[in-house]
Amino acid sequence: MLDYYLFPISYAFLTFPIAALLCALPILILQYRKHGYFNKIRGLLLYLFLLYLMNAFYLVILPLPSSRHNEPMDVASYMQWIPLNFINDIVAETKVVWSQPSTYVRLLKERALLQVVFNILLVVPFGMFVRYYLRKGWAICLAASFGLSLFFEVTQLTGIYGIYDYPYRLFDVDDLLLNTLGGMLGYAIASWMSTHIPRLNRLHAEVDLSQKRVSYTRRLIAFGIDWLLLMPVVLLLYVLRVPLAYFMVTTVYFIIIPYLKEGKTLGKSFVRIRIVGEGEKLKLREIVIRNGLLYLVFGGAHVLFMSVYNSGILGVVYLLGLFLMDMYVFINITLSLLDRKRPLLHEQKSGTYHVIVR
Repeated sequence: MLDYYLFPISYAFLTFPIAALLCALPILILQYRKHGYFNKIRGLLLYLFLLYLMNAFYLVILPLPSSRHNEPMDVASYMQWIPLNFINDIVAETKVVWSQPSTYVRLLKERALLQVVFNILLVVPFGMFVRYYLRKGWAICLAASFGLSLFFEVTQLTGIYGIYDYPYRLFDVDDLLLNTLGGMLGYAIASWMSTHIPRLNRLHAEVDLSQKRVSYTRRLIAFGIDWLLLMPVVLLLYVLRVPLAYFMVTTVYFIIIPYLKEGKTLGKSFVRIRIVGEGEKLKLREIVIRNGLLYLVFGGAHVLFMSVYNSGILGVVYLLGLFLMDMYVFINITLSLLDRKRPLLHEQKSGTYHVIVR
């Protein structure tokens, strides 16, 4: 019986690093948007919750049939609708002699009883997360626990939504009841824990966002969001043969818009950061030097190279100059990564930097 549960758990731990990598960006954005910074305790709890969900899901669906075209199970019905039928299963399968109390310990080895315990424990962490992390009430926890259990049962009943020809697990109303009970038990445990451990909403009560450094990871996310929006526009303008499309788009988006929007682009707004200069208001000269150097000079040099490159001597000279410029930028970035207090080149020249938006 123990091996039956260890098999899916081992798969969950093996595939967790991949899922953690895929979820890293959403988790970072969630923390930046909601709290203004990345809190390691909150991040750890989110990853633990992800690991729990993977374990729970794998326990529900594994082991899989050997083929998509599986044979139907030899049962009268794929659905068990009698509430508390697990009691009959325990009584029918038990080796306990009720007149002999010394045999009661055998219950701990009964498959039917262990399955009941498992179905309760399966959703206990979910209830704890709803109460402690999300800080929701008991009604939300009840509905969410029931919904999670229903998702598990429907997944089984539909053969993972049509992947398999026939269901390979039964839909059991007792599972719904026991899973929901487990969620509420987790809610009760988290309610008790919250009186003995710090509340999550107090973790950032003493944090001064104005003093926190804006990480390169956060800036890179903003950069990626900005270009995810801009790239289709630039490509469309190139298809339409609009002259200097890249320079037009970057000038409007990275110079004019930040100047008008207090140092913010859509990507920066998404992760709650903005550019500031030496004064209270960002000056046009500052944003022109900063983003002009970054996007029009550094970025523009590469765009022009792809547009006008030729194999003659001028092309070779241009390529050599581009290589030297890239090496200079690379060295500057490396030094800034090694020394967090050292600003990047375009920040040094413009006197600008990033701050967190409260």
